[in-house]
Amino acid sequence: MASTNSNPEDAFSAPLFSSEDVAVKAVNKRYEGLVTVRTKAIKGKGAWYWAHFEPILLRNPETNLPKALKLKCILCDAVFSASNPSRTASEHLKRGTCPNFSSVSKPISAPISITAFGFAFFAQSSKTKLATGGLFFFFTPISAVGVIRVRVIRHFDLLADWLYESCGSGSVSSLEHPKFRAFLNQVGLPGLSRRDLSGCKARFKIRKAKLESEARIREAVFFQVASDGWKGRTCGHGEENLVKFTVNLPNGLSVFEKAVFMSGSVPSDYAEEILWESITGMCRSAVCRCVGVVADKYRAKALRNLEIRNHWMVNLSCQLQGFVSLIKDFIKELPLFKAVIDNCLKVGNVFNCNSRVRDSFHKFRSEDVELPGLIRVPTLQCDKWKNAASVFAMMEDILSCARVLHLVVLDDSYKVICVEDPLASEVAQMIQEVGFWNELEAVHSLVKLIKDMAEEIEAERPLVAQCLPLWEELKAKVKDWCAKFTVHEGPAEKIVEKRFKKNYHPAWSAAFILDPQYLTRDASGKYLPPFKCLNHEQEKDVDRLITRLVSREEAHIALMELMKWRSEGLEPLYMHKRFKVCVQGNSRVGMHRAQKMIFIAAHAKLERRDFSSEAEKDAELFAMASSEGDMLNDVFADASSV
Repeated sequence: MASTNSNPEDAFSAPLFSSEDVAVKAVNKRYEGLVTVRTKAIKGKGAWYWAHFEPILLRNPETNLPKALKLKCILCDAVFSASNPSRTASEHLKRGTCPNFSSVSKPISAPISITAFGFAFFAQSSKTKLATGGLFFFFTPISAVGVIRVRVIRHFDLLADWLYESCGSGSVSSLEHPKFRAFLNQVGLPGLSRRDLSGCKARFKIRKAKLESEARIREAVFFQVASDGWKGRTCGHGEENLVKFTVNLPNGLSVFEKAVFMSGSVPSDYAEEILWESITGMCRSAVCRCVGVVADKYRAKALRNLEIRNHWMVNLSCQLQGFVSLIKDFIKELPLFKAVIDNCLKVGNVFNCNSRVRDSFHKFRSEDVELPGLIRVPTLQCDKWKNAASVFAMMEDILSCARVLHLVVLDDSYKVICVEDPLASEVAQMIQEVGFWNELEAVHSLVKLIKDMAEEIEAERPLVAQCLPLWEELKAKVKDWCAKFTVHEGPAEKIVEKRFKKNYHPAWSAAFILDPQYLTRDASGKYLPPFKCLNHEQEKDVDRLITRLVSREEAHIALMELMKWRSEGLEPLYMHKRFKVCVQGNSRVGMHRAQKMIFIAAHAKLERRDFSSEAEKDAELFAMASSEGDMLNDVFADASSV
């Protein structure tokens, strides 16, 4: 792997890959592929021989890097080449070379005899009674003993994997439940205790997962750290937050790094310290490999301070959290929201808390079992102005029960209640007014609009270059919403603009300009970047960001290239094929400029997911190291290469 020191400028000029890096990556990729195939086969979706083979990596004793991939027979510990597993299985297993294999044994996906399990474990657990063991071997061929043992271990591995992966859903203590033990005994399996799962097996799983994560991070030329959980998800106060740290790799994968418990909200300085410790822990001295941080909080201070101290970083606030916060902004600041929420709380409290009203509600509701039994009202512990999810659920329940609510307030029994309870009378008048339902529908519609866009962000993980168009789309939708429900545009647009400025980062403008996806064709036929879509301050942001990311000596070169990009853009010939920035004669300067542009464009493409196969990504990555022209072509002409 190419050496990387703590100087960011040196990192740009260093070769991306050596021949040793390519070989190591190829071995690791082949190993991961065989592990995936074997895992599927164990679950009954693959070749039978994977029950008896496992891929292993042979490492260089000096560098500890993988140098070869082999297949190991788990029945006799023999090691073979991994080039053709099917042929190895035929020669080693079917032709009788393996002393512990029986050719008539069933594949891993076939049902196993309960009696065989019982005999196998009876024989293995009886260490003192030789006669019993002899009796077992009399009934069971010695070649089948190893196979049965492997299958039992495999079944327990799958059970353990399920418990580990469903952490929080499946209880480890349930393994010692008498009914579960009886089930295991019925199918011929021995009992499994909590100590078995929380002891060495858990340590092995953790160590294996940690080694795999560290290997992926170590192989990446650069990466982005994502930190989520700083904002509490619960209504309670003083509860612990689980802050998760993941690493976004250039190939589109995300690797879990660690999780830290935080006692409620923490100061910005402390959050900055935790973030920096995480970065240095992953990068060691080569901190320039971390090109940025994305977090759901502390944009104004902690993330900005990290950028100031490390000029190559681009630290972004989470777009998903930005849209969720926008809903809270509307709830707190738009008078229409406050009025609708107060009215909904009155309806919910009357229909939930008054037993006679509740009985009447259930009587009319019985015709439609899909309706909720009670209206979901935010609890007293929840701040209704901050907990948007509970408010949205309350509005949905009231809208879905609109017909039943009308029937209840028109019933004679409810009219009697209105005489005794002024709030019930107020609610009855409210439910029969068209204005209440129009306002409720308007608020519900806007919340759903923003919520749907947030779900799209979570599912598609948009590029940094898409942030500006995304917010412009939101502004247009809010404007249409105001026109549809006759709401004054001024306050709503002001709230959106305020949240936009809180989330905005200069990288949005730079990535938007550099992304070929947004090029527009002019009268001469050239494809030019959309500078006209930026305001004056955003244009200055582009210049400032690019000069910050490069060295002082090359800042003027980067700005000249930006001016050339602005005036010339792409020729039609290269729009769908290649992007030509520098001539081949400028080898050293061209290489530096290409790597600077790769670095900038990487920020715009780091969050892309599932845009090409792994083989295509590898080919593009290797191609970037071949020449300066190829680097620029891959970065700008193929938007899915990073």
